[in-house]
Amino acid sequence: MKQIMLVSLAVLLGLTLLVAGCVDEAPVQPPNGVTDVGIMYTATGQMPVLLSTGQIDGYMVWQPFVSVAEVSGIGTVVSYSQDLPPAGTWTDHTCDALSAREDFIAANPDLVNAIAALLILSGDYVQENPDRAAEVSADWLFGGGDMTFGDVRVSSKDVLAHSIPTIRFSTEPSEEWLQSNDRFIEALRDIGYLTGGLKDASPAEVRDSLYDFSHYEAAVAMVEAGEIVTPPKRTRPMSLGYLPSDHDAPLFVAIKDWEYFNDTFGIALKPRTTAPGKVDVADLIVNGETITEVRLVQGEGGAQLMTLMGTDAIQMSYAGTPPTISAVDRGMAIKILLPTQNEGSGLVVAASAPVDDWNSFIAWADARSAEGRPLRIAAPIRGSIQDVQIKYALQDSGVVVKEV
Repeated sequence: MKQIMLVSLAVLLGLTLLVAGCVDEAPVQPPNGVTDVGIMYTATGQMPVLLSTGQIDGYMVWQPFVSVAEVSGIGTVVSYSQDLPPAGTWTDHTCDALSAREDFIAANPDLVNAIAALLILSGDYVQENPDRAAEVSADWLFGGGDMTFGDVRVSSKDVLAHSIPTIRFSTEPSEEWLQSNDRFIEALRDIGYLTGGLKDASPAEVRDSLYDFSHYEAAVAMVEAGEIVTPPKRTRPMSLGYLPSDHDAPLFVAIKDWEYFNDTFGIALKPRTTAPGKVDVADLIVNGETITEVRLVQGEGGAQLMTLMGTDAIQMSYAGTPPTISAVDRGMAIKILLPTQNEGSGLVVAASAPVDDWNSFIAWADARSAEGRPLRIAAPIRGSIQDVQIKYALQDSGVVVKEV
């Protein structure tokens, strides 16, 4: 019954868009009138191998694994996330944000302000220096070497140079960004992902539950004044969760290029090692004083990081807003402090697929369902931005979505 209701809603939305002139034509349904697409969840790093070996027909994922497909020739991009249906819904859409546990914020306000200031500065640096951001991200994520997917090898530096320009790095919680989150909340409600405190909350109640921009405002004030306030020293380490994606390039740059930020702005995350690749431990230094040890915890998806936040295994998180929204909906005492980037995901299919846009993708899905071989599309962890977007787009096109 739930699937029927969702499909009915999607068909209604599709007809509305058609009347409004937002789409060119309604997809042709297969002979039996039902198109199925299976969504399976898998680690992002496995997706190119699964695609190249025919175990999946496509994947919806964050960068740089969208660019991996194009640069390597494994796949073709059907649509970047901002262009998925319903038309105009995902333009400049929210993606990653910095969030923190409320008890950690209350106990460490100056520390939270300082970390927010550093990520504002490093976000600006990435926007102004995309080539350096690509080099640093390639080093962090892949050791700067080649990426290997079965028999396919591709330069990580080439992939990241292709990927970084498709991501919009911004830390301003603008009204447009807030409205993008509002749209995600509606999508989460429509696909049944919100069942708790945010399910029936008013827009004002939602915003009050989700955000605390006072630390962003304090950070901006410090950046504009050219002076970062030194927080009190901590006797215990803190943990910051992040994802293995160049969406997190500002974090990687802040650590790998710590001397630049230290010398220019008086704040840095100094890594405990200079070895290539990811960093597990860094020291937050403000105005020459070591404030705290920061343990960097890599997760496979935003939902996993929210689970870690819920148990206080990590205190701050660099992850997508929809998983954070879902965590708050379930009663976790977490606040979103500022955005870190927008867009930067996409739907990829095998290079041999008869697909070059969304309508041809739906036509392919129709044909495969008619043959009794529904498409199988991989996505990250359930509840991730990419999971929400692909399900919402498919349902908007009248497709029955099944988790496989």
